[in-house]
Amino acid sequence: MAGKTSLLAALLVFALAISARAGWTVTGSEAENGTATGAEHRRITLSDDTGDDATIDLALFSAKSANLRVIDNPGRDNLAAVMQRVRGFAGVNGGYFDPQDAPVGLVIVDGNLTAPFRKARLLSGVLIADKKRIDLVRSAQYSPRKNAVTALQCGPFLVDGGTPVPGLNATRPARRTFVLTTGSDRAAIGSCSPVSLADLGQILATPRLLAEMKVQRALNLDGGSSSAFWFAGEKGVTSISEYKTVRNFVVLTPK
Repeated sequence: MAGKTSLLAALLVFALAISARAGWTVTGSEAENGTATGAEHRRITLSDDTGDDATIDLALFSAKSANLRVIDNPGRDNLAAVMQRVRGFAGVNGGYFDPQDAPVGLVIVDGNLTAPFRKARLLSGVLIADKKRIDLVRSAQYSPRKNAVTALQCGPFLVDGGTPVPGLNATRPARRTFVLTTGSDRAAIGSCSPVSLADLGQILATPRLLAEMKVQRALNLDGGSSSAFWFAGEKGVTSISEYKTVRNFVVLTPK
């Protein structure tokens, strides 16, 4: 019996060590101004103490100088084609959709409700934008806003109050896309190389990830083969293409 107890204790210690694996450290950062006022692309590389590496691409912007829009995509164009059509300067893929290609969760496009709010564990947050601000709110606290021009329900929440959300899956690495807000009017949409949801939460909450600001909240978007990122910079376009077409995109356009 004592032997079984010792084995269980050892396994518990090992599990705790894995779940609390390390923090991530920034190992490099490159920045490029965008073609729109106040827009910036940053490519940040990180590593953890197990030797794993990750790369994130961020499209940083100010809510004062950019419109955040959800673009419906029933024709199943790719992100690059949509960006050219709407004359955006940055974009990522959007939310979840079902096998019949219908959006899953709340979607508001240019002030029009195109898909209703849903209660589901995965759909834990809502991205909301109007002419002056961009918010990430918990689905449990969401209430319709008359002035909401854009809304997209997705999840899970990755960072809340500057801290990684506990309990995120730590075993399934995949390409990821996300949206984040800071304590200022600055926000970002972004993409990450294959990592787990738990790792992405830790990465986005890493101290000094963004030297001049701190990530306060971050929400996961549809990842895996849906993940895509596009940014028009002074040196040209940075494009990470999706592997399959998706139902909607989150796009930034100049005001």
